[in-house]
Order: sequence, then C-alpha cells, then structure tokens
Amino acid sequence: MGMGTGIAWVLLLILGVTAWRLLVADSLPVTRDEAYYFNWARQLAWGYFDHPPGVALVGVGTWLAPGSALAARLGAVALGGLSLLVLWRLYRASGLSSGNGLLLALILSVASIPGLVAGVITTPDTVLMLCWPLALHEALRALQGQRKRWLTAGLATGLGLLGKYSMVMIGPVFLWALLRADPRALRTPWPYLGGLVALLVFAPNLVWNAQNDWLTLRFQFGHGFSTDSGSIRLAADALPTVTGAHAYTHEPSSESMDWGERLSSLGGYLSEQLLFWGLLLVPIAIALWRVGRRSYLLAGQRPAGQRPAGQHSTGQHSDESPGQRTHQHSDKYSGWHRWWRFARNLNGRFARNLGRRFAGITPEHNQTTSVRATSIIDPAAVSLLGAAALVPLGLFALVALGSEVEANWAAPYLIGAAPFVALLLRGSAGRGLGIDGWAIIAAAGNLVLISIYVLHAVTAFPPLPDAAGRALHETRGFEKLADYSARLTEPVVADRYQFAAMLNFYQPQLAVSQWPGITRPSEYGRGRIAPLPDPQVLQQTSFWLLARKFSAPEIAGFEAVEIRSLYSCPDGRFTAVDGAAAWEAGGCDDPANVWRLYRYRSEAAPGVEAP
Repeated sequence: MGMGTGIAWVLLLILGVTAWRLLVADSLPVTRDEAYYFNWARQLAWGYFDHPPGVALVGVGTWLAPGSALAARLGAVALGGLSLLVLWRLYRASGLSSGNGLLLALILSVASIPGLVAGVITTPDTVLMLCWPLALHEALRALQGQRKRWLTAGLATGLGLLGKYSMVMIGPVFLWALLRADPRALRTPWPYLGGLVALLVFAPNLVWNAQNDWLTLRFQFGHGFSTDSGSIRLAADALPTVTGAHAYTHEPSSESMDWGERLSSLGGYLSEQLLFWGLLLVPIAIALWRVGRRSYLLAGQRPAGQRPAGQHSTGQHSDESPGQRTHQHSDKYSGWHRWWRFARNLNGRFARNLGRRFAGITPEHNQTTSVRATSIIDPAAVSLLGAAALVPLGLFALVALGSEVEANWAAPYLIGAAPFVALLLRGSAGRGLGIDGWAIIAAAGNLVLISIYVLHAVTAFPPLPDAAGRALHETRGFEKLADYSARLTEPVVADRYQFAAMLNFYQPQLAVSQWPGITRPSEYGRGRIAPLPDPQVLQQTSFWLLARKFSAPEIAGFEAVEIRSLYSCPDGRFTAVDGAAAWEAGGCDDPANVWRLYRYRSEAAPGVEAP
C-alpha cells in the first residue's frame, strides 16, 4: 500500500491533526494542572516552584481571554504543529522518504497517546516534545558533516531545559552518537561550544534557583527520586499552622523496596510505555511475530555443505564400530545440546532480521549484505535515534527499580522509536492491505478513542468506567464553582493548589491562594502568583476554605463556624447545600465532584460557635 506521493500528504496530515487539536482545545475544559500553569502565565518569571518557566510562556494566551480554554491553549496547539514540522524534517534527514516510511513514521509519532495529547493539553512536556526533536535534527545535521550545527543543537537543548529538566537526557544521546558516528568531532570545538550555548540559554533559570534556595531543583530531585532534598521554606509558612488529622506531612520512605516491589515497579513502568502505542501495538506485535517466525524457519535449515546426521564422506570409512558412532552422535546432536544450538541460532537470526527490518532492509535483500551498507536510515541517524529511544527508556527503568516513575517521563523515547517501527511495519508486508495499512487504521483508532474520551469529559456520554473518567472529574463543575465563590463576600482560599488554580482561571479577580499545611506545597506558597492572606486582616474578618476534606481542618487561632456542601453532577447540574450534607444530597447518585466550603472566624472574635 502506497504511503503518499510527497510533501502534500505530510502537510495534509499536519493540517488535519492541528484542526483536530483546535477542536479538542476549544471543547475540553481546562484540567487542574493546566489551570495552575496558566496562573503562572499571569506572573512571568525565570522559575517556579514545580518547573522551569517554559510552560508559563506557552500559556500566555490566557491573557487574550480569561476563562477561555481555547485562548489559553493556543500556545500548545502552535507548538504541537511546529513539532510535527520538525519531526518531518528530522525523519527525512534520517533517510526516510515518501515511499520509504516517512509518512508512516510521522503517523506513528502523532498517533501515540502522548503524541495526540501533547498539542492540546498544556504541560511542561509541550515544550519538551518540540525541543527534543529539534535538538535531534540539529545534532543529526552536525553528525552528517555540518559540525557548526552543534551550536543550534545546543540552543534547542537550552530551550528544552527551560521547559523541563528531563531534557538533560539528550546529553548521553549526543555523546553516544558522537562516539559512534563522528568521534573526530570531539577534537573540534563545536560540540563543546554547543554545550556552552545550552548552558547560557539555561543560565537564567539556574540564577533564579540560586536566588531561591535551589527551590525547583530540590523539589524535582525529591519528587523524581523519592529522596529527602531538605526542608523547603516558603512565605506561606508565616500563616497560622494546621494541626490534627488534616495536617500535611511529607516524609520520604526510609524503607527500601524489596526485589518483589522493585520488579513490580519496573513491570508497571514498562507496561505503561507499551500502552502509549495504544491500538498500534496490534500491528507492531504482528510484525514482530512475522520476524520471529521467519527466524524460526531459517534457524531450522541446515547450512550449505553440512552433512545430514550420521552420513560420512564418500569413499571413506571409519575405524569405529557402528555402536560407537551412534553413541557419539547421540551425545553430540541429541538432547539439550541440539536444542541449545537451535535456540542460539534462532536468537541470532531473530536479532539480525529484526535489525534489518529496523534499518529498512526487507527479506528480499541478500542476507549477507551489511546493514550499515544498505540501510534506508542514515548510519548517523541509526546511532542518534537509537540512543534517543533507549536512553529515556533505560534511565527511567533504573529509576523505577528504586522509586515510583510517572509514565510521561520517558515519553520522548517515542520520537526516536517511530522511524524504526515504521520500517519494521513496512518490511512485514503481506498479502492484501499489509501491516503498514493496518497500522494506519490502528492510528485512526487511537484518534477515535481519544475523541470518545474527550466527548465523555464534555458531555458524560458515552458512559465509561469510573477509572476511565479522570478527565470528567478533572474538569466538571469548576466554572460554576468559581461563579459561586465570586458571589461570596469573604475572601476564599483553597486547601490545594489545583482548586485555587481552577477558581483563578475562571474568576481571576478572586486571587485565590493555597492555605499551607493541608496538602503538598506549591507555587502559591511563595505569594507571587496570588497574594497570601494577611493574618492580621483575617483576625478581623472571616474567610472561606475550599476543601476536599469532609471535616474542617484545624487551623490555629481559627474555628470553622459554617459549612456548605457543593456538588457537580455529570449532567452539568451544580448544587449548594447548607451543612455537611451526604454524598447523594447533590441530586445525582454519583457526583463528578464534591467540595466543602468552611467559613472560619478568629477564636478571639465574639460569638464564635462551631457548626
């Protein structure tokens, strides 16, 4: 099945995917973490509590129309479209062409679950998924002879570091590719100057960290490796403390994981990386099975010139008796030794055949031909893209053996893996449609599944299992909750950063902050993106605390005097009930979200009564 006739198909793919992303960006309400990053965008800086500044810059569209999901996500959609253009250039520079897997590689990269989401949902990965392939493209050009391109590779790397610190993984990728494809370049200044450019671009965030007690780096190190990076002091710590059962404590586990837990963590991590391919796993599995089957058949064949078992050279006789020959033959060629030789032959042939498929060599090529001599993919690209796939996977596999790993951390591996998988699928063509054709159908299936998921988040239809309804719970009812909060006469604070961010997205004038000590700290604790409450003012007036807690947190010097229960149903209904009402009091059996508003007054104020 033909994969296109040129750039027109590539542009059609990019335009089609971008149009779909715009539709989803407009339809899907913002998620909680997105709202948090959009709150950053209103106060641009060189660093924030959780991440470097790139994601805040992507979200500046929120300036255009506060409360508009489409306006806020325009930056993510734009970067998603640019990343597709960069991927096209990268894969074409690698040796792929319109008839040799270029379009299929692009489809694979965009139709993976992270590929579909990256150009819609605004996260630090949005920046990474542009700068990672851009740095690879410039490095590939440098490896192919234009060594000055290490400067632009360094520029892309520095920009990526300003988006997400995991961009640092590109360093080992570059080093491996240099050693394999152009070791003489290490005797020139260009790779080192490229590293210097990356450091200079990244330097403003390092300076910001140095001025702020290395806040972001310490948080990320502790979060990523489950280690104690020291206590973090924030301006919000001056507020009255929270005590009792709802007080937040973060103590890294002092107990090391046993080997059962380590292997379970590793298995879960690898499973998540495979699931990123979605329905594409089916044609990939079929292609691998075909390679394995061919290797099995070839492993069972007798090499040319080998005599059948028990047959001797013509005209020669042995002095050994038939019984001795039979016994020696049985010892040498029967039992485990025979199966060991077969398995070794099978493994060797499978590895060679798989390598040839990844390099674009089909079974019709001479089996003795060198992969490096006839590979569709440029040898430098094989080293570079291979490392770009294996380094993220391998690094976080090691991390998974000692701590929890979030699935998206290794997602850049998909960019390096896509061209190899495309050639594997094209090299496994059979009768009829062909595996590459089925891969396109699977990619369309992934698009349909994500579209159904978005439809469910927007309309609660079709019904999905509760475990698959995260987007519904992430987004439902917050706009009406913000409208309700805006009608309150007292100031509002939240027990967690996600709630504060959602209220601020839909009603920026509320300037909701996070009360410290109830859930994990955030950028709100610095008092920069939203002002912290003034304790002296709070002593004179009451305030509302928006919480997920179903009993009032104990705040030193204050007492909860009023409770309201708020409900958001999947069908869009929003209900407010006085008092600590039951789960089903909102008018639906299974609310999408339930919140509590607690009104606090100073214990020194007259007439304070607990609810």
